Amino acid sequence: MSETKPDKMPVVAVLHDPQAPPPGLEALEGEAEIRMADDAHSLAQALPGADVLMVTDFRTGALEDAFHAADRLQWIHATSAGVDKVLIPAVRESAVPVTNARGIFDRGIADYVVGAAFMVAKDFHGNLAFQRARQWRHRETRRLDRQHMLVVGTGSIGHEIGRLARAVGMSVSGVGSRRREGDAVFGAIHDNTAFHDLLAEADHVAIAAPLTDQTRHLFDAAAFRAMPDHGHLINVGRGEIVQTEALVAALNAGEIAAASLDVFEQEPLPADHPLWDRPGVMMSAHMAGDFMGWEQALTDQFIDNFRRWTAGDALFNQVDKARGYGPATG
Repeated sequence: MSETKPDKMPVVAVLHDPQAPPPGLEALEGEAEIRMADDAHSLAQALPGADVLMVTDFRTGALEDAFHAADRLQWIHATSAGVDKVLIPAVRESAVPVTNARGIFDRGIADYVVGAAFMVAKDFHGNLAFQRARQWRHRETRRLDRQHMLVVGTGSIGHEIGRLARAVGMSVSGVGSRRREGDAVFGAIHDNTAFHDLLAEADHVAIAAPLTDQTRHLFDAAAFRAMPDHGHLINVGRGEIVQTEALVAALNAGEIAAASLDVFEQEPLPADHPLWDRPGVMMSAHMAGDFMGWEQALTDQFIDNFRRWTAGDALFNQVDKARGYGPATG
């Protein structure tokens, strides 16, 4: 694959859900040739001669099946924070840089996480259940400013979760890929060597980590046993970080009290799965960060980066392909 930019108008291949093009992409009219693709066959037709690949559709193995057709690709952009679906072996081993949507979903996901913590601390689950049963049941609940949140994954999303949790009075700690001192949000960021000890101290555990070989099934039966029995798991990272069967077993055994889940090992979750009816569980359809206008925001971010690239400037949000996630605070 060539490393020199073409003299003619750049070609951008877009792997996207076939229902409609990404909103706002028409702003590149006159600046780029856009080629839409929605499966492996159409992507293999779009990639020859393409300089840039924008991946918005992560449903299929189209990228892996069609990547052989890329002959002058200069840059791949994923419209997501996580890039595990994009970093197929051929992409990892290539010289093509990969960027992601770092920053777009930070506040929306932090809102979700802190909202979930409020829901459990103030027992909204119980309120709704008693309301449906038409029962007037007085109880005492917890104050969030007396509780502690452990954030697993200290990239930009994890930092925003920690910042917002602190803003409502919670104490916070963070686990990242390596130990670091002097962090503005977490103080010291811990590595995995003290993971189970940190779980034992947390009222709420928020997973905001990328999916890597090190994080896959990080939350197993041993991790849930380490959590306090009133503990609350919040997963806004990747479903495969949690062993679903171990989570169900921990909830059933009373090893943890609650779970708020936006991502799952299998999506959508089967209709007969026990989590649907489990008390103390709140689920959403992989939408924690999706605010009104998020698709336009993703396109705007891509266009900003595209114009940097055409001007010869450095790409922003470039991913460390060896580690599998972004640089800086990740």
